[in-house]
Order: sequence, then C-alpha cells, then structure tokens
Amino acid sequence: MFVLSAVIAVQAQDTRESKGEKPGMERKRHHKGMDMKQLNLTEEQKAKFKSQNESFRKQMEELKKNENITVKEWKSKSETLRKEHKANMGSILTSDQKAQLEKIKAEGRAKQEGRMKERGERMKTQLGLTEEQSAKMQSQRKLSGEKMKAIRENKSLTDEQKKEQMKDLYKEQKAGMESILTEEQLKKLKETRHKKTGGDRKHPGTNKSI
Repeated sequence: MFVLSAVIAVQAQDTRESKGEKPGMERKRHHKGMDMKQLNLTEEQKAKFKSQNESFRKQMEELKKNENITVKEWKSKSETLRKEHKANMGSILTSDQKAQLEKIKAEGRAKQEGRMKERGERMKTQLGLTEEQSAKMQSQRKLSGEKMKAIRENKSLTDEQKKEQMKDLYKEQKAGMESILTEEQLKKLKETRHKKTGGDRKHPGTNKSI
C-alpha cells in the first residue's frame, strides 16, 4: 500500500489545488510526496504515474456507475483494480528506487516510534501517571503496534478488511486506555486535547471524538 499511496502523491498537487483543499488537510499525503521526490523520478516515470493514475480513476468511476452488481461483486472488482493498479505503479520504479523506498519506510517507522515514546513521556507528566500506569500504557502501545503491523502485512486481507480491522484496533486501544486511566485523568486528557486542537478530534471513519 505504501508504494501505491506514495506514487499517487506525486501527481496529487494539481488535484488538491483545484478542489481548494488546505495544505494542513493533506499533511500525510504531502509527506509521502516528499518521500517520492527522494527517488529522483525521471520525467518519463512521472508521466507514466500520471497516466496510470488517471486510468485507475476512470476505471473506479465506471465501476461506481454500475448499478447492476451486488455490493460483494463491487468490493471484489474494486479490490482487483487496486491490486492491478498497485502492481502497475510498482513496475514503473527501478530496483534501486524500490530499495530506496523500503529504506524510507524503515526510517519513517523509526521516527514514528520515537514520536510515540515522546508522546508517552508527555502524557506521563501531564496526567501524573503512576509507574504502574505508565508501564501498562507502554505495553499497550507496543502490543497495538504489533497488531497494526500484522494487519498491514497480511496479504490475505483486502484493503477494506484492513480498514475495518484498523477501526476495531482503534476501539480496542481506546477501551484499553480508559481501563488504565482514572476518571480524573481521562477528563484532563480530553481537556488537553481539546485545547490543542481547538475542538474535539474525530477519528477517521467514526463519529466519535477521541
């Protein structure tokens, strides 16, 4: 999924600007686009990415217009199109570029782990966590990270199934955190996040605030 998401980001800027999207709304996609710039793509590769992306978008649009298929058939065909698109996108990169992309992924994961550790330390200070609570939170983060990795790397799952399992994992994380923190700490956590974001943050795909 990383290759597919990242290469699409190379051609996404014009689309975002035409829709009037704000840079902050596309931060994650922007970073993936920056990663791709490190691969020194040729003009020919960029053109191929753009052509393939447009072809994929048209195929998906046609599939959405088809009202004579069941939901199950639609999911199956859309997943097939995504896999073909991912393979076509990946075939445009050279072996060296693919290796470089894997290196970027590893560096990204290391940075993310570092940020999670820093966030854990801040939470410990802000909420006044006990050593026991802090240890439980750290253990939960590690377990959740392992589960998340397992979901991402499970090739037997469709993208839709991975998305659903990620949502379930989020709910599991939230419930686990609530079981560790006291009511006062949960209240303080909510107030801290509210001040930081200027309002309640919604988790993607849900109507619940974090």
